[in-house]
Amino acid sequence: MALLCFLFTQAQEYSLGIKGGGNYAMGGTITGISSGGVYFDGTVEADSQFGLHGGLFFELRYKKFFVRPEFVYSKMETEFAFPTAPSTYAVDKISVPLLVGYNVWGPIDIYAGPAYQNVLDSSLEGTEPPNQVIVVQNTPLAAQAGIKAGFGRFEIDLRYDRSLSTEEPMEVDIINTDFGINRATFNDTRLNQILISLSFKIFDSEANAGRRTGGCYF
Repeated sequence: MALLCFLFTQAQEYSLGIKGGGNYAMGGTITGISSGGVYFDGTVEADSQFGLHGGLFFELRYKKFFVRPEFVYSKMETEFAFPTAPSTYAVDKISVPLLVGYNVWGPIDIYAGPAYQNVLDSSLEGTEPPNQVIVVQNTPLAAQAGIKAGFGRFEIDLRYDRSLSTEEPMEVDIINTDFGINRATFNDTRLNQILISLSFKIFDSEANAGRRTGGCYF
């Protein structure tokens, strides 16, 4: 609490707002697929799909530098092209990044930082038993980096979100009559994503002539 108070009082500007947009999920591989007793010695990579995300941010600025914690919910999907029907791999997660950034020119900022991530739900369509939980990560840590541009109370943000988990293969049974396969090894369950966001500053000290000049109210 004392550290938050110090950072808040030392900041030249601060803002609080909401954000949302689209994301492009990447990753997911399955190996050792069998169908009708035939073994396929190869790897099937998931096709990337678009999803959505939304959340909150709080930013503290110190001249050209800034610190920006966020809280973001992401819904990600990829798709496996199985022999008789596609199967959707879906992951919902909450991400809490702590980003440190620098203003490179005018409205343009770059940033990077660690993120804590908690998977809320994960599933591969067609697994048996139904809705089998897929283990997506063996560590909650991730890394994010990106670039953003501000225009008054609005910002456009483009970033890359990468999981720091390692591969953890797991066996899955898939309904053969629907998807044309029997058993597979989900070799890599990790998903990374590219996010593009539109942010709106609900409160912006720079635009508020009556903002405080000192003190801490936590």
